[in-house]
Amino acid sequence: MKRFLMPFTLLLAVLYACNNKEKRENSEQIKQQIMEAENNFAAALQKNGLHDAFVAFADDDAILIRGSELIKGKKAIDARYINQHTKDLTWKVDFIEVSQSGDLAYTYGEYIYSYQDSIGNQQKETGVFNTIWKLQKDGTWKYVKD
Repeated sequence: MKRFLMPFTLLLAVLYACNNKEKRENSEQIKQQIMEAENNFAAALQKNGLHDAFVAFADDDAILIRGSELIKGKKAIDARYINQHTKDLTWKVDFIEVSQSGDLAYTYGEYIYSYQDSIGNQQKETGVFNTIWKLQKDGTWKYVKD
């Protein structure tokens, strides 16, 4: 019995290591997809403005938290940003984490929002963003929480 235990244990260790390597590689691929989604989101904002970008990258059930306001669903996001075409929002992703199942991920980083105040002075608001991304049936990623 002892004679078979060592090779069996070694085989299990090798299989476990291979499985973990595949999971790590898959996780890295998904992180690249998420970074691409973030970059495409930012590029869409620069090209088409805040409204179009936030609607295009939203899951149908997405929520936005703005101060104490909760905006629920893509239709509400559309209505909230309908007249906002600013292109003065930028962000940089500092971290990406992927769920074990590979269908959810979150990012965080810093953002800068530039605007003119009511008397025409240029202002900058900086902060930290957190976005949760969900894999869609068509293989694309949409945010479900921002």
